Amino acid sequence: MTTPARQFILPLPLPVSSARADFLEDSSNAEALAWLDQPDTWPGGRIALFGPAGVGKSHLARAQGWRLIDGPVLRGLPDPAPGGTVLDDADAVADEHALLHLVNLCAERGEHLLLIGRDAPSRWTVRLPDLASRLNATTAIGLGRPGDALLGALLAKHFADRQLRVAPDVQAWLLTRLSREAAALAEAAARLDRAALVARAPVTRALARVALAGWDGFGDGSDDDASETTGSPHSQAMPALL
Repeated sequence: MTTPARQFILPLPLPVSSARADFLEDSSNAEALAWLDQPDTWPGGRIALFGPAGVGKSHLARAQGWRLIDGPVLRGLPDPAPGGTVLDDADAVADEHALLHLVNLCAERGEHLLLIGRDAPSRWTVRLPDLASRLNATTAIGLGRPGDALLGALLAKHFADRQLRVAPDVQAWLLTRLSREAAALAEAAARLDRAALVARAPVTRALARVALAGWDGFGDGSDDDASETTGSPHSQAMPALL
């Protein structure tokens, strides 16, 4: 009996739009959008956006069209940029002196500064008293957890970004079983995309059960027909996803 060759799935980069028009609006992000639309009203020219992973903080950061810096790589004495600067993962900055310099210089030159993080700046652990004082004085706007409508739209967008066709009834079924964390929807779409490529089959409930089995972000139910199949010989035993 010939052993089937293992299929390797190459991790190709996924092009994702960061345009403001492609951002999904919801009551959970309405306040943040209102602030971003009026940067000239920011107290001291500086605000912070914070919230859990996957709710769109980085999307909004890139949509501003300003110079973008990743917090973990911020070092030395960065200069402000015309228009404004966005510091993504600002709560992961290791060089506190560089962050303090950036905050002070933007304020002195009247340049906008947008800080992005998981928590409000007042909760960040910092050692420099001057930096702590400025962070505590920064207006912070939280992005809440998405509601049902936004969760459905997010999952559909993740599938569309991957050009992965998933029937509406399967998407609805997934939404009742996936974690309500926005980041979990992105991870589920990635796992299902790989599974569909390996199985060379559409995403169905049966394929999803196999692809997502054992993952913390997925809680399967027992109310479905156990005899459902993907219509593919790969549905009963899928090769390893690499």
